[in-house]
Amino acid sequence: MAEAHQAVAFQFTVTPDGIDLHLCHEALRQVYLSGLHSWKKRFIRFKNGIMTGVYPGSPAGLIYTLVSTELFFLALSLSLPQTFVFSYFCFSVHSQYMSTNSQSIVGGVLVGTGLWVTIIMIMRNVLKCLLSWHGWMQARHGSVSWSTHVWMILVKIFSGRKPMLYSFQNSLPRLPVPSIKDTCRRYLESVRPLMDDEQYERMKGLTEDFKKNLGPRLQWYLKLKSWWASNYVSDWWEEYIYLRGRAPIMVNSNYYAMDFLYVFPTSNQAARAGNTIHAIMLYRRKLDRAQIKPLMLLHTIPMCSAQYERMFNTSRVPGVDTDTIQHVNESKHIAVYHKGRFFKVWMFYDGRLLLPREIEQQMQRILADESEPLPGEERLAALTAGDRTPWAKARETYFSRGKNKQSLDAIEKAAFFVTLDDTEQGYDAKNPVKSLDRYAKSVLHGKCYDRWFDKSFNMIIFKNGTMGLNAEHSWADAPIIGHLWEHVLSMDPKLGYTEDDHCNGDPHPNLPGPQRLQWDIPAECQETIESSLTVARTLADDVDCHIFPFTEFGKGLIKKCRTSPDAFIQIALQLAHYRDKGKFCLTYEASMTRLFREGRTETVRSCTMEACAFSLIINPISCSSTRLRLLKLAAEKHQNMYRLAMTGQGIDRHLFCLYVVSKYLGEDSPFLKEVLSEPWRLSTSQTPMQQLELFDLVRHPEYASSGGGFGPVADDGYGVSYIIVGENLINLHISSKYSSPETDSHRFGANIRQAMLDMLDLFQLNNKAK
Repeated sequence: MAEAHQAVAFQFTVTPDGIDLHLCHEALRQVYLSGLHSWKKRFIRFKNGIMTGVYPGSPAGLIYTLVSTELFFLALSLSLPQTFVFSYFCFSVHSQYMSTNSQSIVGGVLVGTGLWVTIIMIMRNVLKCLLSWHGWMQARHGSVSWSTHVWMILVKIFSGRKPMLYSFQNSLPRLPVPSIKDTCRRYLESVRPLMDDEQYERMKGLTEDFKKNLGPRLQWYLKLKSWWASNYVSDWWEEYIYLRGRAPIMVNSNYYAMDFLYVFPTSNQAARAGNTIHAIMLYRRKLDRAQIKPLMLLHTIPMCSAQYERMFNTSRVPGVDTDTIQHVNESKHIAVYHKGRFFKVWMFYDGRLLLPREIEQQMQRILADESEPLPGEERLAALTAGDRTPWAKARETYFSRGKNKQSLDAIEKAAFFVTLDDTEQGYDAKNPVKSLDRYAKSVLHGKCYDRWFDKSFNMIIFKNGTMGLNAEHSWADAPIIGHLWEHVLSMDPKLGYTEDDHCNGDPHPNLPGPQRLQWDIPAECQETIESSLTVARTLADDVDCHIFPFTEFGKGLIKKCRTSPDAFIQIALQLAHYRDKGKFCLTYEASMTRLFREGRTETVRSCTMEACAFSLIINPISCSSTRLRLLKLAAEKHQNMYRLAMTGQGIDRHLFCLYVVSKYLGEDSPFLKEVLSEPWRLSTSQTPMQQLELFDLVRHPEYASSGGGFGPVADDGYGVSYIIVGENLINLHISSKYSSPETDSHRFGANIRQAMLDMLDLFQLNNKAK
């Protein structure tokens, strides 16, 4: 490495005259500053815990209540030691040791504090009741009823002032359990367009049998859990959908985010890493201090913030039967991978966070390091890309002691993982299609051994300065990492670069260099690594990614057609899929349930009878008014399905939890077994832009985000992610598998483009007719 760093604070030698101590004052200073930083961080967490615990109360509110109570008793000239409240609480025995005035003051404090706590509990429960009402969702876009206005005013009154990130957690309602009858009815309605009459009647019989016999018993246990647990879905969803899966998480579970589409801030890899890593660490500091504003729908309705807790210092740990999530409260370093070597880089020095130019300095030292990887080190991360069980066994056998354990701990307990990639990626105007497709595959899986897929997220900085992100899915959903990503993208122009492509500022003259991690990987472990790499490469090479910016129109024009942009795109996907395969399929659209405590996602089954009816009739010889009527019916149906999913009245999470209960009870349900085995051949998700105030896309449209995507869920299906950017751009990410003769990502992309154009033509044709 570039330099060694003294790791001890003192040395001593034994002489005939006694022991001679040699103190290293710089090392002692760093120890002092490090301890000061740790205690400051603990104090802030303690303070924030209290502030969150008493919200919507506040210290100022407590003082006001105490003063008011004292003045009240003083005005009425009450003798507090004689009252029931005072004597009951503490002075019936020991009042002889205090003067009358002291007893009055202490009693006033007790009564005032009790009153303050009572007010807090009343406000919390009133707010919880208010947030349980979802009638505001029924209003048409742009119009708000008087009842919704009154409701929003009440929510603002009981929400308190200046909330922190976790302030509303105790005021959010619990996710309701839908009735068996409603869920079964909605399920049958969702599968009707996918089954012929005979199949539908058979499924209807299974549903009726379940609804009358086993269903009510399972529902009783589920309601019991909903009363006891904060959320009746989330813990089981995390465990059984994510952590118990034994297949590779690369491609199958992890997802990615991409850089600006048209802007290239710098071609200096180390400088881009410096600004990016510094921006991420600033975000982490705000997160630790709970200074991030909680997301509010309509600037009024709070959403759950629980998923933010494990964004940093988190890693998925493999197990033979099930994985676990390891999270540490504090981490002062990051792990960096470059050309087969792993490094540990401290993010703090002199008791402060490193500045961008200093982080660039560290990254440049790693880039300049010409040392060779140790045996087995270069492809070590392939273990995280392959099947989970071999990785769990290898971890227990070869990484549970000695230097291997120390180095693995440095990675798993790092704030996050950084890859300094030796390839160049990004949008190329000369070859836009292939460049974006290649870029997507790189951030999705890379070389299969240059990302640590178990980390909460990997920050990837490419050789030409472009960046990307790969995130593990079990700890949180995409909007959480998307919030961080928006912050990082918005900070890059603010931090800026010098004329010679360096970060602003100066290098640190005494900054200790990165620490090279050491490994002792035996031949048997290297065989396991190569086996995992083979599995991962087979999976990665089969992924067909296609990314295309849809620039013909955006949400601005769609809204002028008085249609929800999301509904418009989802109906276009149904039409495109029908044209692509000549049939409809079970479709998954992710919706959030963060209006409830610890809520994550719910499924919107976008393939509805109405969407299919429109897709079957949209052709030039059909009556335009009929086609438009069917399109509006399909859009209205989709919006209603989305509302139901957001308000806890979805289908799939309820049926999933009923299935889990049935397994615990040892009961076999043909209905549930068939429902949960149905493949999602079209899996879709919208990447929301949550902090629009950070970007001015009207004045600077070049700072448009590329969004992100994920791998296909079914071997013969498509994965589609889309982000609506500003008023005039929609970026789509499509994935499928080369091995399936039924799918082709580029063909499906062309069908989506044409479907959206045809739907817009329908609106415009109707307007001309008017």
